[in-house]
Amino acid sequence: MTMLSILDLVRVTETTDARGALDNARDLAAHAENWGYRRFWVAEHHNMAGIASAATSLVVAHIAAGTRSIRVGAGGIMLPNHAPIVIAEQFGTLARLHPGRIDLGLGRAPGTDQVTVRALRRTLSGTDSFPQDVLELQAYFRPVQPNQSVQAVPAAGTEVPLWILGSSTYGAQLAAELGLPYAFASHFAPELLLPALNIYRSRFKPSAQLDRPHAMVGVNIIAADTDAQARRLATTQQMSFANLFRGARRLSQPPIDDIETYWSPMEKAQAMRMLERSIVGSPETVRAGIDALVGETKADELMIVSDIYDHEERLRSFELIASIGEELPRASAGTAVA
Repeated sequence: MTMLSILDLVRVTETTDARGALDNARDLAAHAENWGYRRFWVAEHHNMAGIASAATSLVVAHIAAGTRSIRVGAGGIMLPNHAPIVIAEQFGTLARLHPGRIDLGLGRAPGTDQVTVRALRRTLSGTDSFPQDVLELQAYFRPVQPNQSVQAVPAAGTEVPLWILGSSTYGAQLAAELGLPYAFASHFAPELLLPALNIYRSRFKPSAQLDRPHAMVGVNIIAADTDAQARRLATTQQMSFANLFRGARRLSQPPIDDIETYWSPMEKAQAMRMLERSIVGSPETVRAGIDALVGETKADELMIVSDIYDHEERLRSFELIASIGEELPRASAGTAVA
């Protein structure tokens, strides 16, 4: 059966500070564990006042400490911002603290603007070292080899599972070549979803980590008791995208009755293109949307974003989605992963 997982944005809202956002993420993960979600991920974003997950490994530790069995991880770490050994040390430590529960998704983009890249003391040179950095990171998680001069302590031997994340066909090619699970970010970049999945599956080479392709599809899902209620809740995310196009990095805003009064026609067109595959509505509407998405993509796993302002309403959304997930059809292309 297609697995359901959660990508939490750790939103700082106009009424919730960063500590509240972190505690809400931990509370959601505890509920998600009871509802049967497979994994709970957070992502690395810098210089964004409305997202509290910049220190991603620390946020993963906070969430993992508040749960018992759900897998927790990064979706993802933006590897160009870091030396691979540092990420190995961080996630190797997490794996020692929470054995068998830590995932490490890896992205190729910096996850921020050019000015912040310089503040991170990283440079975006013309040389793409991402494939080599992934291999180096993977090696640090393996058992120590004879005469190995550099070890990532305490990562060696933890075999933390790696994922390749992407919003284009590049990541699909790399994940296929390395035999790693692949997650496509169609929750904000849906255009190349199907071509990327086709490339990944057709070129996949089995590896020690994975013997068959495992494709995860990111999707925005907002569920409520009625279609109208869900559409209203969705305006929070729509305003966030409009603000992004305006260059305004605001805190998450409460929903409004009429989104047309907030954005311009151009902002609407840009946002709706990025949110094209969103599923918003009552349980019946969401069930139909999920069935269609899984049928079209044969996704082995859905990574769900439910960007809702109020914490209780967000919990309700994920609870409704979980109940729908119990009836999902089987995907034919995948295989079980950690």
